[in-house]
Amino acid sequence: MSDVIEVQGQYYIRANASIADLGNRVLKHADTFAIFDRHGDIRPLGFENQGVFHEGTRFISRWKLTINGSSPLLLSSNVKEDNDFLVVDMTNPALPVDHERLLPHGAVHVVRTAFLWEATFFERIEISSFAQQPVLLSVELEFGADYVDLFEVRGTSRQKHGQVLEPKIAQDQVVLSYEGLDSALRHTVFHFSKKAREVSAERAVIEVALKPHENETIECKVSCVVENVPERSGARTPARDSSDESRAGVRAPGRGNGALDWARNGETFNIAFGQVHAAFRDYRKEMTSIETSNPQFNDWIHQSRADLHLLLTNTRAGPYPYAGIPWFSCIFGRDGIVTALELLWIAPEIARGVLAYLASRQATEIIPASDAEPGKILHEERKGEMAVLKEVPFGDYYGSIDSTPLWLVLAGCYYERTGDKEFISQIWPNVQRALAWIDTYADCDGDGFIEYCPRASGGLTNQGWKDSEDAVFHEDGTLAHAPVALCEVQGYVYEAKIQAARLAEALACNEQAEDLRRAAELLKSRFHEAFWCEEIQTYALALDGEKKPCSVRSSNAGHCLLSGIAQPDAAGRIKSGLMSDAMFTGWGVRTIASSEPRYNPLSYHNGSVWPHDNALIAAGFARYGFKQAALRILTGLFEASLCLDLNRMPELFCGFRRRRGEGPTLYPVACNPQAWASAACFSLIQSCLGVRFDPAGGRIYFENPHLPECIERMQIKNLKVASGVVDLSVVRHARNVAVNVCHRAGKLEVVVIH
Repeated sequence: MSDVIEVQGQYYIRANASIADLGNRVLKHADTFAIFDRHGDIRPLGFENQGVFHEGTRFISRWKLTINGSSPLLLSSNVKEDNDFLVVDMTNPALPVDHERLLPHGAVHVVRTAFLWEATFFERIEISSFAQQPVLLSVELEFGADYVDLFEVRGTSRQKHGQVLEPKIAQDQVVLSYEGLDSALRHTVFHFSKKAREVSAERAVIEVALKPHENETIECKVSCVVENVPERSGARTPARDSSDESRAGVRAPGRGNGALDWARNGETFNIAFGQVHAAFRDYRKEMTSIETSNPQFNDWIHQSRADLHLLLTNTRAGPYPYAGIPWFSCIFGRDGIVTALELLWIAPEIARGVLAYLASRQATEIIPASDAEPGKILHEERKGEMAVLKEVPFGDYYGSIDSTPLWLVLAGCYYERTGDKEFISQIWPNVQRALAWIDTYADCDGDGFIEYCPRASGGLTNQGWKDSEDAVFHEDGTLAHAPVALCEVQGYVYEAKIQAARLAEALACNEQAEDLRRAAELLKSRFHEAFWCEEIQTYALALDGEKKPCSVRSSNAGHCLLSGIAQPDAAGRIKSGLMSDAMFTGWGVRTIASSEPRYNPLSYHNGSVWPHDNALIAAGFARYGFKQAALRILTGLFEASLCLDLNRMPELFCGFRRRRGEGPTLYPVACNPQAWASAACFSLIQSCLGVRFDPAGGRIYFENPHLPECIERMQIKNLKVASGVVDLSVVRHARNVAVNVCHRAGKLEVVVIH
């Protein structure tokens, strides 16, 4: 896996275990996520991806349950539909009770219920006896905290570490602590509802005496506490805000016992459990719901909605979708923007949160060490020890060429969806700075195209969405050298200027609006001339530093349809190429064609299938009127979901051709869930239905709507426009699709254009 999103040969997606092989269970809340095995355990050697991680550091590296010295036998293991808690049903193997008796297999039922809330891992262990005689059980919990940085889990070695402090041990509580090289104190506080018979820094043994048909409950609470947090330095550091829920309850001043007291006297299991449920109810109540006549399609929708709930994190600016678990459970600019675009038609509040947060983190100065320049939008934000110490450059990192134009696109699309002029006025200075960055810093050589030329030591070599070291190359396989102008990024800039012109008009900046439109049209004309490759019937992947086209058939050209920069006569040829056998696997469109020299269906970016990439391509097909091609992509990804665990769409899967009776081949270290992959199904539905909005006129348009053959009917409920809300029924007939209004509140018109 030498090309697994390598950054200078080391940082990204290096793991010693294949996530695809482990059957892992994932939980997340705010800046804390957990990966367990199917038993609900966190095991040591050989399962290095498992653990409870908080702000980029592993606070629990071992968590294992045994009863009378043996592991219980697994009956079932499920993360519940809302993704908020894990339930594991287990029973006992045949166990020695004393020197004379043996507890028969299946005499004890064990239920483990686990969840995360406010930087704390909660677990309830319910033990019920169906034995004929009283039993005395020794419930042992093995635990540990190695305080490994997430980048170390990926494979990055460190020369030095901080100091592991002396543990503090009581019968019902153990505190493990670590003082990092960043001077932060990190504590893992293990608290048990029952006093242990034996307790150490590595385990607690709790005795449970049960009569026949009795049950007993042990509650565990493990808190991740950070003290003496160093102030972050970066291109722009927003003031801390106590309303930032992603940090609430985690910080404590000084080096005293305040943090430990909070962990011990915090909310009980039941109260926290209720808050977890309430959070999902609120999320589900506000979001537009979609149900179809196909139960299996509904499973995909429901899992995607739950995965998005899992990844959404409340920041001081509003909800923000963290990119993915385990490697990207943090703020990413590009990922958050694309996810917000995919969800904009059903959840515009996510777009507002993403726009506001990234505006607050917009770069204000030149910092080569983080690839920051005035007006540039953040790429990545990390909080772990290695990021703080700049052992990796990704603490406050701006190394993406497309986050800034995509942020402008999202701003324009958000206004088009909501008509929220007040918010646009608030971020208008940020819009102006982003536009200035595109016209100055982003055009390295003044040729009218924007390129990347990395400066940060150890940063990303390639700075588009395909950011593996070998993802941009020529037709002979030779890697392209900077400055590199990617084809899709020129399209993003084109669309950014069109959208910014609309915003300028809305704010009565008419002269600037005209200038932006003229610049966009000039770019569109020059783009086709410079990037079109007649011999491969598509746009070049990129122009290298010498302006030589990378004449490679890639999915990037599909994004040129998404933005509208593609010439109409080129669009049909691009569509045909993307849907050819060399590109379309039957599950989706590959990142590059199988005919290219660097094609490898096992690679990260050179032949794999990415759901979000396919969703954006389908949106481009719909824009140019290729609805049947968009339907084919929707159908392929839906059928892939039928073969995936939990119907969960991963970050990517391998690009092998679809084979009869087999599902897609999993990519071993893909993030799962991943926000923009989870949002893909909603974007695909919008593309096929042709949904767009006119908030000023109070209208919803369905332009040439289509449904795939697997769906006869679709119900869309709680679809909001301005002050109106509507429930709709979409029905597929032999020759067209009918859209019927089932319920309407407020002045709202539904217009269907065939």
